[in-house]
Amino acid sequence: MRLKRLHIRYYPPGIFLDYEKGGQLRTKSIDLLNLTPETDVNELLSDIRAAEPLITSSCVEQVKVLICKLQEKVGQKDDRKFYLFRALQAHILPLTNVAFNKSGSSFITGSYDRTCKIWDTASGEELHTLEGHRNVVYAIAFNNPYGDKVATGSFDKTCKLWSAETGKCFYTFRGHTAEIVCLAFNPQSTLVATGSMDTMAKLWDVESGKEVSTLAGHFAEIISLSFNTTGDRLVTGSFDHTAILWDVSTGSKVHVLTGHRGEISCVQFNWDCSLIVTASLDKTCKVWDADSGQCLATLLGHNDEVLDVCFNYTGQLIATASADGTSRVFSAETFQCLCQLEGHKGEISKVCFNPQGSRVLTASVDKTACVWCVNTGACLQVLEGHSDEIFSCAFNYEGDTIITGSKDNTCRIWH
Repeated sequence: MRLKRLHIRYYPPGIFLDYEKGGQLRTKSIDLLNLTPETDVNELLSDIRAAEPLITSSCVEQVKVLICKLQEKVGQKDDRKFYLFRALQAHILPLTNVAFNKSGSSFITGSYDRTCKIWDTASGEELHTLEGHRNVVYAIAFNNPYGDKVATGSFDKTCKLWSAETGKCFYTFRGHTAEIVCLAFNPQSTLVATGSMDTMAKLWDVESGKEVSTLAGHFAEIISLSFNTTGDRLVTGSFDHTAILWDVSTGSKVHVLTGHRGEISCVQFNWDCSLIVTASLDKTCKVWDADSGQCLATLLGHNDEVLDVCFNYTGQLIATASADGTSRVFSAETFQCLCQLEGHKGEISKVCFNPQGSRVLTASVDKTACVWCVNTGACLQVLEGHSDEIFSCAFNYEGDTIITGSKDNTCRIWH
């Protein structure tokens, strides 16, 4: 094994190692999820050297420089205020979802008007309209980190794979017998997973356009799915009150996560693949050990359905969104509620962290999105202007741009 190159990764903090093994170029990462401005760099360096044989004395100084850069980034003060940059008459019918590419240079919107559109973030100009679906375009995703492909899942029971550069449709994935409501690319961008109201999930090959496997095991609609960071596991959440963990290479069940007393609304892995979080209409979230399938904790406190849940980039925090009009932030280590985010006047359908993990963004039926401080639970900003409920919201990778998508047919870009 020979080290060829080092790169920095800001969110979550880490260092990529490009190395040669048996004549092939490979990449591995050193995750520094617990890095703080106070971390002793020399101590951390010696730990890294002890654990990673590729880090030899010849590159120690370079690694040290990268760690110091990461520390600087982690320690940056975040007192940004967001201002409306553009309100885009995006579609002729309500939006379903919005999503950024990795760099944040472009984003996509899905709509009830049967199209997905690709937009330039800097100018607010429409780059491509992806036309061809015969019903609502509900689930959308870029193949991040690459960002050269887009997948769209529709109520017409198909998923389409498109070129983000030209807007050309590469493949139409046919096989589901009911609406597709969730999808995801694996991190390697070799597979697309789709989840459907037909109770099945399917894996599709990005290169050939062929179906790889059908994941059959749920007894009701699949509403959410998520790959882990390494791409060897997929978790699906269903209206049958369970989540199922699947082995991606074989398409077989690894664990059935049982314990919720209501439909699952959302499932997600944390960064290091050790935990899964599930949100449910039973008013709770549960945290599961991804290896054993055991339930580690039930996150209580909401008095209505939990509609969304997510980890922050490092996997140390969990944010929830509920029909009770509040959001909560929990520790993923102690499972304690750290703060309650109160201020919306209606249910919250979407929640996400900024990449730095210092802010939470919520989207509500009260026509507003709010930016919250994770440490204090204070509402720092109300993003107003939409004339109908906001279904979807997202931060870009740097955390300096927000997009919101609404039932009012528009999306707004906030800088």
